[in-house]
Amino acid sequence: MTFFRLPRIGRMIVPASLTRIGKTLRRTAVQAIPTIFGIVILNFFLFKLAPGDAADVMAGESGSATVETMAALRHRFGLDNSTLVQLLDYLNNLAHFSLGFSPRYNMPVAALIGQRLPGTLVLMGVALGIAILLGVVLGSIMSAYAGKLPDRLISILSLIFYSTPGFWVGLMLIVLFSVKLRWLPSSGMETLFSGYTGIARLGDLAAHLVMPALTLALFQLALYTRMLRASLLDILRQDFIRTARAKGLTERRVMFRHALRNALLPLVTMIGMHFAATLGGSVVVESVFAWPGLGRLAFDAVEQRDVNLLAGIVLFSSMIVIVVNLAVDLIQGWLDPRIEAA
Repeated sequence: MTFFRLPRIGRMIVPASLTRIGKTLRRTAVQAIPTIFGIVILNFFLFKLAPGDAADVMAGESGSATVETMAALRHRFGLDNSTLVQLLDYLNNLAHFSLGFSPRYNMPVAALIGQRLPGTLVLMGVALGIAILLGVVLGSIMSAYAGKLPDRLISILSLIFYSTPGFWVGLMLIVLFSVKLRWLPSSGMETLFSGYTGIARLGDLAAHLVMPALTLALFQLALYTRMLRASLLDILRQDFIRTARAKGLTERRVMFRHALRNALLPLVTMIGMHFAATLGGSVVVESVFAWPGLGRLAFDAVEQRDVNLLAGIVLFSSMIVIVVNLAVDLIQGWLDPRIEAA
């Protein structure tokens, strides 16, 4: 007689999906720590190569300053120390989970980033959502009508979006929708002193968000559309697609159940690779539309020679890119379970 034994307490089988996630997390952590450390050191020295410092900018804004005042400002913010000493001080702050102090804004860098981070996350989230959704739709249409009129028209539009500078697109949108049609506000994140609350405030935010998000999304949309078209055309020629059709599956089921899921793998990879470029492109978009985000704050920090603030923004942006690439690895493992973390 065969008896079934119950597993001992404390012993359990870990699903393969959790194993993959664990491997991905360990690999990302091992790669992220030296990467972030190298980014901090390299960028700190690069920032110091720029002429002038925060004390010079503050003196220029005030119109005049004595030698004693300049010396006092540099001593107060530690700018009179050598570059190596300033780097060690900055690393010491990071070791104590502090991003330092901004001389120009007279407040902690972490607080400044916390104020501007929501604006950038909202802008990039909506822009990526537009680019991915429309990219999948238009790429699917192009592959379904390959070589025909819809494919050629979308291909021409993609080429135009890809080759047009983002700042010019933003300016033209302002001229059309703000100046001529007066449909959308031209700048800012919300109407100042409007007193809007609830749904009215969300509507006001959405109206301010349309043009910046569309400007940031168009370049990525062109890339995603053409990438998905090429990927789908390659997948649709595979043997397993012919087998699915031979079994009598509808074309819609073949496209969405089998072809599209496999075609999304290179698209997801491209999203991860170009996320840093999208984050960098937000600098231009936020400047054109006066959007209060990290990109605009970084541009101001460069002009004001605020090294602590700029280093903090670069460090925080690098961490966001690492987290996004981690999410891309996890999504790839979900789309194709054969992908294993190295």
